Amino acid sequence: MLTLRTPKIYLSTFALLLSTLACRAVTSLVIPNTPTPPPTPTFMHPPPPTLTVTAAVEVQQEVFCPVVLSDIMSAAGTLAETGAADTERYLVTYTVTGEEISDPYYEPVPANFKEAQEDTATHQQVWDYFTALIPAEEREFVAEYSILTDGKDNILAAVMQTADNPTLWALEVDTADSSDYYNLTFTLIHEFGHLLTLNADQVPPSTNIFNNPDDDAIHQQEASLCPSYFPGEGCSEPNSYINTFHQRFWLGISDEWSLINQIEDEDLYYEQSEDFYLTYQDQFVSDYAATDPAEDIAESWSHFVFEPRPQGMTIADQKILFFYEYPELIALREEILGNLCTAFPQ
Repeated sequence: MLTLRTPKIYLSTFALLLSTLACRAVTSLVIPNTPTPPPTPTFMHPPPPTLTVTAAVEVQQEVFCPVVLSDIMSAAGTLAETGAADTERYLVTYTVTGEEISDPYYEPVPANFKEAQEDTATHQQVWDYFTALIPAEEREFVAEYSILTDGKDNILAAVMQTADNPTLWALEVDTADSSDYYNLTFTLIHEFGHLLTLNADQVPPSTNIFNNPDDDAIHQQEASLCPSYFPGEGCSEPNSYINTFHQRFWLGISDEWSLINQIEDEDLYYEQSEDFYLTYQDQFVSDYAATDPAEDIAESWSHFVFEPRPQGMTIADQKILFFYEYPELIALREEILGNLCTAFPQ
C-alpha cells in the first residue's frame, strides 16, 4: 500500500501483484442497473457531420456540466494524509440482478456497526448512482455489491472477483465515506476502469489461480507462461487494453518496479515507491498511478473521462491520449459524461 493513498488490496496472490485492485483513498483523492440508461441531456448537441469523432468529443466536452467536471478534477489533485485505518469489516452483501440489488446477506457485526449495516437507503442510493453513471451493457458481469467499512476517511470503493465465479465481479463501497459526491464520482469511475480493463474478455481468468489463491508457485508458473501482461487474475489478451498499455508505457520501468514491489519491509517499500514515482513523475497522471500498471491504466482512464483532451507531450499525457485511439471508449466517455450531468446531485 502507498501511504498517501492507503489503497485497499484485493488480489489474493503473492505480494508482487497485491495492489492491482486497490481502491482510491477518500482523503487522498478528495476528488469517489437503471431499467434503461438515463436520457440524453438536452444540452448535449450532436456534432456536425463534418467533424471527426475526436473533434466531436473536443467540442462536446465543453457542454458536459463543466463546473462539476472541474470540481471533480480539482478534488482529484488534492492530496492529504489519512489517519490509521480500522480493520476492514464487511457489513452486508447484495446479489445484483440487472439493475436491482436483493437478497442481502448480513455479516455478524458489533452493535456499533448496526446503523451502517441497516442503512439500506444509503446502500441503495450509492448503487443507483453507480448504475446511473455506467451503461448497463458495460457492467453485466457485476454480480455482487458489498458494503464494508474501515472507519472514516480511508477506503471508499474497490472491485474484486466474486468468490464463486472468476468471470463475475463485485463492487464494494464504504458508505461512511460516500456522502462527498466529488470523491464518490471519481472513485467509481476509477473502479470501473478496473472492470473495463480486467474483465474476462480482456483478461481471461485462470481457474488454477482462482482455486489456489495462496499458492505462489502456481501463480509464478502461470505468470512465466504468459506472453503478454499478467495482472494477477490471468494472462491478458494480446490486444487487450491493459496489455497494449503495458507494452507501450511500462516496458522500460517494469523491472525496477518489480524489484520494489517485492520488498517485504513496509517502511522501505513506501520509501522506494515514493522514490520511483518522483523519478518518473512526468509519466504518471497521479502518484497513485505509479502503484502498478493496473492502477496506472485505471487512473489514466479516469483522467480521460473527466479532463479535456491533453495538449502536452509528456508520457502522462500520452497515457490519456491512449484511450482516444479506441472509438468505443470515446463513445463510452461521452455516454458516461452525459449520465453524470443528469445524475450528479444538485
